[in-house]
Amino acid sequence: MMSKKPKIKVIIADDHAILRAGLKQILSETEDILVIAEAQNANEAIKLGSQPEADVLLLDISLPDRSGMEALKYIKRENSHIAVLMLSMHREDEYAIRALKSGAAGYLCKQSASSELVNAIQTVARGKKYITPEVAEILANQIGRDDQKAPHELLSDREYQTFIMIASGLSVTDVANKLSLSVKTVSMYRARLLEKMQLKHNAELTHYAFKHNLVS
Repeated sequence: MMSKKPKIKVIIADDHAILRAGLKQILSETEDILVIAEAQNANEAIKLGSQPEADVLLLDISLPDRSGMEALKYIKRENSHIAVLMLSMHREDEYAIRALKSGAAGYLCKQSASSELVNAIQTVARGKKYITPEVAEILANQIGRDDQKAPHELLSDREYQTFIMIASGLSVTDVANKLSLSVKTVSMYRARLLEKMQLKHNAELTHYAFKHNLVS
């Protein structure tokens, strides 16, 4: 008698209960995947993801207490064996590249999660990277120009997050509220990113972001 194939054990980390329920429903219809835990913030995700039980962690890139990118780096230091699949409202852009370079096994836009989720989990559980055609194109465009980085590629994760939010029309106060940071801290990030990118004000940030297809 053949032994049953072990199920892929999955943790879902997202601060929206409705989304977690939707993802669980999708995965419950797949025989070889089992959701073993849920997290609603980064600290819970770090605690659960650092344990050896799970095979795959679905990690939202925007969590209320700290960014998913920060959580990703910490989890991979503590548990290098877990495959982390980043979830984001953002389409495949610079966030995907940053996530992959920080140790993520893949990057999935929430809008396409329902159709791609199972395949993505099965792919990363086998030790492979899950890369969409859009991300593959971005990676291909980067080959050969690592020594000629675009200004936005020099930003830290927090600076880049601040940059995208400001370029999308949010004020410093709005960004501070969304990231649970002080206005002073966000203002510091803004000053740093303007200096690194050699830009003067928000209008130039917005123009740069649209020119490089970083916001839509």
